[in-house]
Amino acid sequence: MTQKLRNYVNGQWVVPTTKDYMTVVNPADESQLTTLPLSNTQDVDQAVQAASQAFPSWSKLPVNKRAEIMFNFQHLLVQNKTELARTVTLENGKALSESQGEVQRGIENVEFAAGAPTLIQGDTNSTVATNVEVANYRYPLGVVAGITPFNFPMMVPCWMFPMAIVMGNTFVLKPSEKAPLLTEKIVNLATAAGVPEGVLNVVYGTNEAVNGLLDHPEVKAISFVGSKNVGEHVYRRASQNLKRVQVLAGAKNHTIVLDDADIDDAVDKIIKSSFGSAGERCMATSVIELQDGIADQFISKYVQAAKELKMGSGLDETNFLGPVIRSEAQQRTFNYIEKGIAEGAQLLLDGRKNLPEKGYFVGPTIFDHVTPDMTIWQDEMFAPVVSIVRIQNLQEAVQVADQSEFANGACLFTDSAKSIRYFRENIDAGMLGINLGVPAPMAFFPFSGWKHSFFGTLTANGKDSVDFYTRKKVVTARHPFS
Repeated sequence: MTQKLRNYVNGQWVVPTTKDYMTVVNPADESQLTTLPLSNTQDVDQAVQAASQAFPSWSKLPVNKRAEIMFNFQHLLVQNKTELARTVTLENGKALSESQGEVQRGIENVEFAAGAPTLIQGDTNSTVATNVEVANYRYPLGVVAGITPFNFPMMVPCWMFPMAIVMGNTFVLKPSEKAPLLTEKIVNLATAAGVPEGVLNVVYGTNEAVNGLLDHPEVKAISFVGSKNVGEHVYRRASQNLKRVQVLAGAKNHTIVLDDADIDDAVDKIIKSSFGSAGERCMATSVIELQDGIADQFISKYVQAAKELKMGSGLDETNFLGPVIRSEAQQRTFNYIEKGIAEGAQLLLDGRKNLPEKGYFVGPTIFDHVTPDMTIWQDEMFAPVVSIVRIQNLQEAVQVADQSEFANGACLFTDSAKSIRYFRENIDAGMLGINLGVPAPMAFFPFSGWKHSFFGTLTANGKDSVDFYTRKKVVTARHPFS
C-alpha cells in the first residue's frame, strides 16, 4: 500500500482530520501512486490559521531577506531539476522533455520573484503643492491562496506562491488532486531554502477544500488556474466574498498559416504545439486555419508528421505523446471524435486506433473542413485533437477566430510584416505568437488571456503579479520649512 499524502501546516506534514481519501494513479499505466486526503473545512481552517499567525512577523521581515530565501530556493530547484521533471512525468504523463521544460519555467518564476526589492518599490513626488510631498508604498495583503491544475504541477504553483510570499504575504496552496506528488517535493525544497513555519501551507482535496478557501474570511485573495466552468465558480464565489481574484480559465487557440509561410517550419512547430503534453495545456493549438493556396500541402505534411509521433510512457525519452490524465478524459475525447464525425467534419487521423493496452492514451486526431458551428470547434477539449478550417485570407481567418468565446492565445505563420501588424491589431486574444507554436510569455511578462479565458483584472506573472499580491498606501505630507 502506498503512503498516504498529508497536508502541510505550520511547517509540518500533518495527518488531516478528514477520513475521506482518493487514489492517485499513473495515467500511463494505471498503477497506483498514492492516496490523497479530501480535506474538509476544518483542515482548510487549520492551514489558513497557521498562515494568518505567521503573517505579522513574515510581512515585517525586510524584503531583501525574503528575496535571499528565493535565491536559495532557486538554487535548490536547479540542483533537483532531474528528479522534479521525472515526478511531473510520473503523475501527469507528459514526455520527459516537456516536463524538463516545465520545471525550467517554474525556476524562471522563482528567479523573477527574487527581484522583489526592486519590484516592490513605490513612487514619490517631492512637490505636489507648496511644501507638500506624496509617497506611494506597497504592502502585502495577508493570507492568499492558490488553486492549481494537473497539467502544470510545477510551473503554475511557481507562478503563485514565490511571488506572493516574497511580497510579504503568507500562502495556502490547494494543488490538483490528479497530480499532487510534486507539491511535496517543492514545498520541502522551499522549507530547506528558509521559508519559515506557517508562511507556506498545503491542503489537498477537491470541492470542499476549494470552497473552504473561497469562503474563509482570513483569505484575502485567490489565484486560480483551471477549466472555464470551475473558473467561473471560483470567480463568482470568491468575488461574492469580497476577495481579490484572478482566474486563468479555458482556451481554444487558433493558429493561422498563410500562403507565404515556411510550411516545413510551420508543420514542425504546430505538431509540437498541438500534441505536446497530449494537448492538455492552455496554449496548445486546437484550431489550424489554412489559407487555400497551401492547405493541401500543409495537411499532407502535417498528417504524416502526426502519424510518425511515438506514443507511450513519457519516462521513455523516445516517446513524444503521453496519455491524457484520466480515463474520463480519454472517454470524453472519444465522444468528441464521434461528435465531429456526426456533425460533418472529415476525420483525417483517428486517435482511437492502435493505442497501448494500458494507460489513458489518445492518439493524434485531425479533422478537416471544420466550421464554427461544430462542437469540436467550439468546445475546449483539452486533448490531442485538432480542427482544420480553410480560409481565403487573413481577414477571414481573424474573423473566424474572433467568434470563439475563448481568447487565450493565437499564432500566425507568415513572412509579411503587413500581415503581422494586421494580426496583432485585430485578433481577439491576449497572447500572440509570430512564427512559433506556443506563445507562452516569459515570467517577467503577464500571462494575459482575454474573454472567457480570464476572469479578473490583474493577470498572473510580470508586473501584474506584483500588483495582485500587494496593496498600496499613499501618504500625502506637508513639511513646512519654518
